Amino acid sequence: MLRILLFIILILAPSAAMAQEMVATITQGTFKPRPIAISDFHADSDAPAFDKLAKDIPNIVRENLEKSGLFRLINSNAFVQMPSSIFREGIRFPEWRATGGEAVVSGNITIGENGKTRVEFRLWDVISQQQLIGMAYTTTPENWRRIAHIMSDEIYKRLTGENGYFDTRIVYISEKGASNKRIKRLAIMDQDGANHKYLTDGSYLVLTPRFSPETQRITYMSYKGGKPQVYLYDINTGSNEALGHFSGMTFAPRFSPNGQSLVMSMAKNGNTDIFVMDLNTRKIKRMTSNSSIETSPSYSPDAKQIVFESDRGGSQQLYIMQVDGSGIDRITFGKGRYANPVWSPRGDLIAFTRMYKGKFYIGVIRPDGTGERLITNAYHVEGPSWSPNGRVLTYFKETPSKTGRTARLYTIDITGYNERWLQTPNDGSDPAWSPINP
Repeated sequence: MLRILLFIILILAPSAAMAQEMVATITQGTFKPRPIAISDFHADSDAPAFDKLAKDIPNIVRENLEKSGLFRLINSNAFVQMPSSIFREGIRFPEWRATGGEAVVSGNITIGENGKTRVEFRLWDVISQQQLIGMAYTTTPENWRRIAHIMSDEIYKRLTGENGYFDTRIVYISEKGASNKRIKRLAIMDQDGANHKYLTDGSYLVLTPRFSPETQRITYMSYKGGKPQVYLYDINTGSNEALGHFSGMTFAPRFSPNGQSLVMSMAKNGNTDIFVMDLNTRKIKRMTSNSSIETSPSYSPDAKQIVFESDRGGSQQLYIMQVDGSGIDRITFGKGRYANPVWSPRGDLIAFTRMYKGKFYIGVIRPDGTGERLITNAYHVEGPSWSPNGRVLTYFKETPSKTGRTARLYTIDITGYNERWLQTPNDGSDPAWSPINP
């Protein structure tokens, strides 16, 4: 895990009026991407390793910002200064403005204290001709990707007014093989697909992984030992434990906002209801008691309510209840079936899967049941999960293939713009986004 040994703020943030001016334009589901120039960094050393970092770090920043859909990169052929010129002379604002860029990112890499690497970056507003951000980090060279993601988050926040989501991870189910012999493994990676790692060996079925709010634990459903149970996996230690041995099948687990409890479904005596487990005492509390199937619970970010899916009204729909199980209200009334609800970290929207006339959709709806929007559809699309800033969704799509089907992970802006394939070594399903890394 990255330990940033030194963090320096080089300049105070500009005024609130300037912050408002820098917000990206969003209109009716389309974007006007902000033109930005990201220069290679200046390396204050002739060492090849420093020269490589001076190119690799800004490359990751470019990829992050461009993939967000909110930024348009100025071609490097139009750059009017070399990295060394920016370092020695500063930004020549009128010349950069002629390139069409509205912002410029520059940086410098030097040897810091105790032989560590010091990486500095600055964000410049070409229009107002002033520096917006200046920050520096001293760390070990192997953490360069993490540094690039942190920088990307700072730039994104300053230019959009929203928190970034680049210094995060995604856990998902890696799939391989024919549909009748599918091998499913728990896997984790950075949000851009780097640092991929398998957490289980594929000898047993795993489903529906979810991150804890503190990011160091994952809950998921496993058929280890032949019986479906909810498990906890500690990312730091690699320990893996079942939550208990229940008389019924447990599935669809999800952490509470403080990470101290799990809400999940339990099938018992032919009935499926929602239960909450205190992770410290391991005590179980029943939240619903109905002859219908009730599953896929998800807490609101303030932990006051839970959204879930149920067929208690005759068809599969979404409902909200208070955290004590009272005040159950239906919020979806559209045609077809609704499933997989998950509350946005902002609290303003709930994402879901909708099935209608043989098609699957990913959509969002307000907690009061208004403002439903369908943002993508496919032969089979399912399993939405929110980025920690509540701006982007990840999910998976399945399509028919010669071996039965293929499954891929995708991300999309909540407006339905900028859908992108998130490449993985094998097929992938059931993605879950982590909070910002600690």
